Amino acid sequence: MTQPVSPKPDLGKFGVWIGSRSLAPELAAQIESLGYGAVWIGASPDADLAWAEPALAQTTSLQLATGIVNTWSAPANTVAESYRRIEGAYPQRFLLGVGVGHREHTQEYQKPYDKLVEYLAELDAAGVPIGRRVLAALGPRVLRLAKERSAGAHPYLTTPEHTATSRELVGSSVLLAPEHKVVLTADRDEARAIGRQFVDFYLGLRNYVNNWLRLGFSADDVRKPGSDRLIDALVAYGTPDAIAERLHEHLDAGADHVAIQVLGASPGEQLLPTLSELARPLLG
Repeated sequence: MTQPVSPKPDLGKFGVWIGSRSLAPELAAQIESLGYGAVWIGASPDADLAWAEPALAQTTSLQLATGIVNTWSAPANTVAESYRRIEGAYPQRFLLGVGVGHREHTQEYQKPYDKLVEYLAELDAAGVPIGRRVLAALGPRVLRLAKERSAGAHPYLTTPEHTATSRELVGSSVLLAPEHKVVLTADRDEARAIGRQFVDFYLGLRNYVNNWLRLGFSADDVRKPGSDRLIDALVAYGTPDAIAERLHEHLDAGADHVAIQVLGASPGEQLLPTLSELARPLLG
């Protein structure tokens, strides 16, 4: 099945990525009031997606997306039923992000790519339109699949250089919405320490390590705890203007939308203050 000619999902230029399996309606309203166009829900949310309707009801234009529904743990039929329910109540405000998660954390024997292809076929059969789903994609093979079988790609833990190569591969017709981490501090050592804390988990995952190697990082860069060069590439820090400049590099490289993940000693407490500080240079 090839990609139909249809408008890209409009998420605005900047959104918010939250490492939670749900979204409180009050938080959704506050993020919308700051001017961000979308909220991505990570941590493999449940297949019933029950959190989406209350958050959509509390907002007027905010887009919600999953970043991502995990093919191993969320049955496609249940996800499709949830999508149809949400779409019926809030048309064109929900985007289904799908991915295979981390191969190291599943006991399944099916190859991840094959699993993803099978899952997409199940979504097709269950009536989830290609134009309202995106794929978590890092390498060329899944990026090509995203172009052919979805509205676009949602790469995680990448760089503007990855965005540029991804745009070349998928062309101009599909959505490209990378995630990028930020720490609002001018203390470089503090920012790197916080960044390493959150990146550490991914240094043990083959797909991320291989992607960084493709981008030109060395074996030493991607060996725990991660080099300063790697952390600086993956985590934007400094003043609000400095962080905004780094995030805009993704747009300059071809991204349609950038999902911002706020890091910190207490990310939940720092989320709204950081987003508020960044709103001026990003959205003003």
